[in-house]
Amino acid sequence: MNASPLTVLIVEDDPHVLLGCQQALALEDIACEGVGSAELALERIGDDFAGIVVSDIRLPGIDGLELLSRLKARDRSLPVVLITGHGDIDMAVGAMRNGAYDFMEKPFSPERLVEVVRRALEQRGLAREVFSLRRQLAERSTLEGRIIGRSPAMQNLRELIANVADTSANVLIEGETGTGKELVARCLHDFSRRQGQPFVALNCGGLPENLFESEIFGHEANAFTGAGKRRIGKIEHANGGTLFLDEVESMPLNLQIKLLRVLQERTLERLGSNQSIAVDCRVIAATKSDLDALGQSGQFRSDLYYRLNVVTLELPPLRERREDILQLFEHFLEQSSLRFDREIPQLDSQTLSRLMSHDWPGNVRELRNVAERFALGLPAFKKSGANVAQSLGFAEAVEAFERNLLSDALQRTGGNLSQASLELGMAKTTLFDKVKKYGLG
Repeated sequence: MNASPLTVLIVEDDPHVLLGCQQALALEDIACEGVGSAELALERIGDDFAGIVVSDIRLPGIDGLELLSRLKARDRSLPVVLITGHGDIDMAVGAMRNGAYDFMEKPFSPERLVEVVRRALEQRGLAREVFSLRRQLAERSTLEGRIIGRSPAMQNLRELIANVADTSANVLIEGETGTGKELVARCLHDFSRRQGQPFVALNCGGLPENLFESEIFGHEANAFTGAGKRRIGKIEHANGGTLFLDEVESMPLNLQIKLLRVLQERTLERLGSNQSIAVDCRVIAATKSDLDALGQSGQFRSDLYYRLNVVTLELPPLRERREDILQLFEHFLEQSSLRFDREIPQLDSQTLSRLMSHDWPGNVRELRNVAERFALGLPAFKKSGANVAQSLGFAEAVEAFERNLLSDALQRTGGNLSQASLELGMAKTTLFDKVKKYGLG
């Protein structure tokens, strides 16, 4: 059975009744299909069937009541409408107690059929929407559902997050723009005992320096011109929870000193106040720069760097974990299709070749944008941003993916074939042959 949404399967052994039902639904633009027995219906209805069933009770072989029982055992939310003869009313009422959605007594009008089917389809649609939302919530409740990727780097990242999430240790997240640093910070918060407390994010590069101190430390009324009332700063607001400082390398040097003092003494003073306020918040910082190098050049305080990087998590750029691209793309495509109320489009070989050959300077954020465009039926890649030939076919795309995968593994292992074969889960002889094939030796 076609798994397209809101499909009606009619089970009726009388060809005249079956044709009449199909015509009545077709006139209302309701997709339907008919079969002459319960056995055929059970063959056609798979686990992904998205529609409803309208079945006669009196059928050759398996009857409608047995069909109802078997379908409900598979999917309790599947609406089944029964068609009854005059003498089957009591039987149909009993069937409704056992899960039938409704019943129609022969002869019934086309209007009655359409009315019952529309109500059943509406219920089916709502049930599937609830199921989809529950599935998304379930996925978000696991690290695998939020930090996506099968590459060794992402497996290692998930292990590190699970290991340090429920501690009070400060964490420094390093990675290029668009690699998902805030997502990792949120996971560290959500999988800790602080999850019920505030997660407060501050982009250190998005504030003018004259407002930064007030934003992070807060101020009292009349502390400076324009300060009409007391303001609680980000650190104080994060008390009991997590403070996420994105682009921490952009923080002004004079404020780095004050932040260091807060981290050391676990107290702060609002601007215009002499009162110390105790704060207990975990600090997670993120940077796209080398803070150690910035510290050595005097552009970032080394003592603050050492305070922030008790634990360091490195997020690799997407080009260094190409084996995750398809999984991420499919995840974003499913999310986008659901949000835009579109069917999930099929991935063609041309788009696949682009996905696997693109350099992804915008990393995961750029990949999400491409998936959103593809879900809307737009060209996934703008011509001006393309960096591979449009004529690359499926086989070439697979080879490009394989070559990049092997190249990245060899680069990570310093050309050590034994270590690379273990990392890739590939026999050393097979790896050696492929290295020769792609000229990577």
